[in-house]
Amino acid sequence: MVKLTPTARVILGMLKLGARTGYDIKRVTEFSTRFFWGASYGQIYPELRKLERRGLIEGEHDPRGAIARRAYHLTDAGEAALHEWLTDRENWIFEYRDEQLLRLFFGDLIAHEEVLANVQVTREQWEQTADEFRGIETAALEEADEGQIFPLTALRFGIGFADWMVEWYGQLEERLRSGEPPTQVEKAQSSS
Repeated sequence: MVKLTPTARVILGMLKLGARTGYDIKRVTEFSTRFFWGASYGQIYPELRKLERRGLIEGEHDPRGAIARRAYHLTDAGEAALHEWLTDRENWIFEYRDEQLLRLFFGDLIAHEEVLANVQVTREQWEQTADEFRGIETAALEEADEGQIFPLTALRFGIGFADWMVEWYGQLEERLRSGEPPTQVEKAQSSS
């Protein structure tokens, strides 16, 4: 099995879906995978060079006016590595990073009002995210009509997840506003 870094997985997949340059990959990830699998320019460009050295992609100079750039495509070895990773059912990474949840975890270190303010802001951020996802849905529907159905499927997961987060943080906000300790409510709900 070809060992791929998390960033390499994104790059190979995006190239297969039609992205050609590091800029294209970053642009597409900004409105698609960044919500669950991000990649920065600082990760993408070095990884493109590594993948090219390993023979998984090939690049060619493709300047646009005064802008020097390289366009890439998968090699047969890159196609095989991508397919191998996509069909691997034994090895997977679960990593969820949520700074607001980390702040909530440390909520005992700040005043109740500050925790409440953080929870309210987080709920509002998830509402905005859900709205943003719904705004992307139209373009994803068009792509689905062209045969790319699974980006839409992942997007709909994101919409459902964001809606769940809005509901969860909304309930927590109500509990905090009422002065009821959230853990007492959690215990009461889990025992019934």
